[in-house]
Amino acid sequence: MYLDFAWRYFKAKKSANAINIISWITTGVIAFATCCQILVLSVYNGFEDLVKSLYSSFYSEMKIIPVTGKTITLDSALIYKINYNAFVETVSYNIEEKALLKNGDFQSIVKIKGVDNNYKNLVNISEKIVQGEFQLGNIDTPKIVVGYGVRQAAGIIINEAFGPENLTIILPKSNTFQSDPLANLSEGVIQASGVFSIQQEFDNSYALTNIDFLRQQTGMPENTFSAIEIQLKKNIDNKKAFEYFKNITGNKMIVQNRFEQNASLYQTMAIEKWAIYAVLTLILIIAAFNMISALTMLVLEKKQDISILQSMGASSAQIKKIFLSEGFLLGIIGTSIGVGSAILICLLQLKFEIIKIQGGSFLIDYFPVKMLLTDFLMVIGVAFIIVFIASWLPANKASKQPLSLK
Repeated sequence: MYLDFAWRYFKAKKSANAINIISWITTGVIAFATCCQILVLSVYNGFEDLVKSLYSSFYSEMKIIPVTGKTITLDSALIYKINYNAFVETVSYNIEEKALLKNGDFQSIVKIKGVDNNYKNLVNISEKIVQGEFQLGNIDTPKIVVGYGVRQAAGIIINEAFGPENLTIILPKSNTFQSDPLANLSEGVIQASGVFSIQQEFDNSYALTNIDFLRQQTGMPENTFSAIEIQLKKNIDNKKAFEYFKNITGNKMIVQNRFEQNASLYQTMAIEKWAIYAVLTLILIIAAFNMISALTMLVLEKKQDISILQSMGASSAQIKKIFLSEGFLLGIIGTSIGVGSAILICLLQLKFEIIKIQGGSFLIDYFPVKMLLTDFLMVIGVAFIIVFIASWLPANKASKQPLSLK
């Protein structure tokens, strides 16, 4: 009944044309704001998925690192507990160190990571090879896979026609403190085997080789590592796995999930996402002021109708519900148009990639989108909360109008 009254008031011609104009402006602003909110959230979801897929090519699902210093030393009992339990699918041990990579007159500072044979089963970096192949060699014939930025900085050429290119790698020795600075460094020869391209942060900094060669060059003791990287089994409770590794490693090690390994990036993305959402919510609040104006003017115009309803026995609560319904009607129409428009735009973007990213320097040339039900529910919920608050004041005023049939 209340929506029936509200619909009649909405479509009926008003004595003051401004009421119609303000009502339609309010509906349009609500539609615009809800559409923009869903689009922004969906685009950020798309970018978040893209970033996660890129980082999963280099970062493991779970990682154990030292609390202080650069290395951790494990005893055989702890290694057994890490390798053999109900949670682990694959474990990879690695050593990471800064090195100088020289190629004739070219040179580049890199973070070189020595990994074992399990590493390629842990992350999908082998799928990101753009030149050569993912070959790390062994202690006698070491090979190196470099990021695309490192390849350019060091002038490395990967071409089967010319054969493997030999590079010089200079590394600091572990636990060596000689008076001669050169005695604290090791120099080795390594073959360039491949180039990977994941993301600029990795491409410009990292190179991979086998852990045995890196241990030999740095003189690092056995069972001493920079990090332990873990791939969990499917359908495993991550919280239980996290607690298990935290308990067995104690206070000398930190256990990180994928989010914690890149906490600053994900936090920055989340802050940007919700900051823009908050700005767009302000547009809805502005629409609320328009709604208050439109409903207040409608209450003034319908004074006689209100008096007639009161004389027929309508209570103050019923009068209030009629004008609250009018506000909700504006909100329903505006939100429906906004949500429908957002869904249509997202579907078109998914299928035809209409809206492009300018500059051509990103990994993809279009804005990725991912629609989530929770985003829709949140946007609709917030819109109706604002609509309810905006409708309350004029509806309450209408309910308190004294009976007058003059």
